[in-house]
Formats: sequence, C-alpha cells, structure tokens
Amino acid sequence: MSGTETVFRETSAEPRTESVPFSHLSLELGHLYMEDFAEGSSRLRRHFASVRPWVEAARAGTGPLPAGRRPRISTCFLIDDYFSRLSTPAELIPPLLEAAADAGLTIDYLARESGCANPSPVTGAPAPRDRTPLAEAVLHRLVELPPPGSNGFRPPVGRTGWLTNGRRAPTQRTSAALDASGAVWQPPAETGARGHSVFMDVELWNGPEDERLWSCAFLASVWQLVRLGLLRDNGRAVMTPVDWSDKDFPADWDALPPVLKLNATAAPFTAYVTCSVLPARFLPVEHAVRVILDQVHVEAEALAMVAERAAGEGVTVPTGVVDRTSYVFPPGL
Repeated sequence: MSGTETVFRETSAEPRTESVPFSHLSLELGHLYMEDFAEGSSRLRRHFASVRPWVEAARAGTGPLPAGRRPRISTCFLIDDYFSRLSTPAELIPPLLEAAADAGLTIDYLARESGCANPSPVTGAPAPRDRTPLAEAVLHRLVELPPPGSNGFRPPVGRTGWLTNGRRAPTQRTSAALDASGAVWQPPAETGARGHSVFMDVELWNGPEDERLWSCAFLASVWQLVRLGLLRDNGRAVMTPVDWSDKDFPADWDALPPVLKLNATAAPFTAYVTCSVLPARFLPVEHAVRVILDQVHVEAEALAMVAERAAGEGVTVPTGVVDRTSYVFPPGL
C-alpha cells in the first residue's frame, strides 16, 4: 500500500461548460418588425437589395486566415415575434427567404426574438422547467459600472430596470435660490468619457416584475451574447439551432424552436465575432446594446473556451465582449 488516498467526487458537483462550434463571423442580414413584413414582398426585396453590397464587404473584411484557410461565415436573421404577431410563420417566412434568394443571399439561421426573452407576453407560453429564461439570466449577470464619486444612493438595476453608462444628473432643484441646501444642477457624465460625455440611460424593461416586457435593446443584447456563444444555462448551451431545412413552417410561432437551421451545409451559428447589417433606425438601440454588453459578467469558462479555440486557429479575438460586435447601417435601408 502506498498510502495514497483515492478521492471520489460526484460528477454532478462539477457542472461542465458545454462546448459549441464556432464560425469566424456571424453575419446578421437584418431585423425587421412585423409592420415591415405587412408592407409586402416589395419591402423585403428592397431590404435585401440594399443589404447585399454590405454583406460582400463584411465577408471581405474577415481578412486572410493562417495557412490559407477559408473563413467560416454563417448568416442569420432575427424576426420580431415578441412585441407583435401580425402573421404566421407559414405566411411570413417563405416570402422572406424568397426575397433574400432573389438578392443572391442565403439565410442560414432564422431566430425568434421571443426566444431571447421570458415566456412570450403575446401567448404566455411557459418556458421549459429545466431552463432559465435568457433575459432573466442575463439580468442577474449585470454588474453596474460605478460612476466616479458615486455614493451608492442609486437603486440597483435589478430594481429600477434602468442601466446607465455613467453618472445621472442630480435630482435637486436647478436653482440655488429655490434650494435651501444651496445645491446646484450638475450635468450627467459618461464613465471613461474622452473629452466630452455621451451619456445614455437604458430602459431594460417596463411593467410589474411578474409581467415584465423586455426592451428591444435588452433582447438585442441577449441576441448578441447568444451569437457569440457566451451564454450557458448551468453549463448547457442555449438557443441551439434545430435543423429545419426540409420541414414546413407551422401556423403557430410557438411551434417553432428559438433558432432554425435552414441551410444544411451552413457554417456554425455561433461565431468569434458578429456583424449586423441593420436599418439606421436601430442605431440608438445598438448603442444601448453596447452599454449593456459592457456591463455583463460572462462566465470565465465560456470566455476561456472561445480564447482557446481561436488561438488554436491562429485567430485573434478581442478581449472585450462589446468589441466582438460590429454594425453596418446602410443609407436608405
């Protein structure tokens, strides 16, 4: 006997971070509201015709890879079935795919915005018992950046539903003559501002706690984290694509998985970096997304997995999560 003790440990006591495959780039071909679809096929064709040249530029922007490897690029499209449902999947999706094809584009993955949220406020469909709703999970991972000189008076984001990128203006009276304390107005200030502040206060949800309606900006933040392969639920991958390449589309949105794989030969859905080609009206929303992503705590295991995989391919991935996202806002889109 050597005297060495054998230690037995429950496997379940060490949740493992599930691995996901990675493309080099996740390229979003658009995000339209239901009212955009209501304008008909001509609206969809105009959209993809405007997107096409910028898609080519984004593909070219991936740059050369080591050993002459070709970049893995997957495309995706996000449909808003969370805030409204003016049509059914059977009526809406085929014209969308046809319009993309007419512009020479292929949508590899189709995602439902409600999949990034809690149970849908439209239908009230319950979330699976063994899964934490994604929006709620990301909310609990927010770590607010304390602005310089803060005293902890501001209520936490989990209570207010508002997240900032700096210090709000004090709420005292703006006139010293009307304020017995002598306090005067002070402007808001962006944390880490370069010369001048661009202050933003982002609403993450509204409504009572048990019936929260998540904001477009917050759901878009979840969407980015999913595309980057950085979200897990107790170690398990979330919004894993389901093959739908040879299936018909149903009449009920809740009959569809959160992410559909429409192209059987597509590169992986998750990617080291993302690029989104969006109408200009989404610019303030995506600014808010960057404010949110800058304050999300991502699991170290998920980050390490991406870093290790990228290093093995000789690919450099930005350290900051927010720096892994990019956008194109074509004029007239």
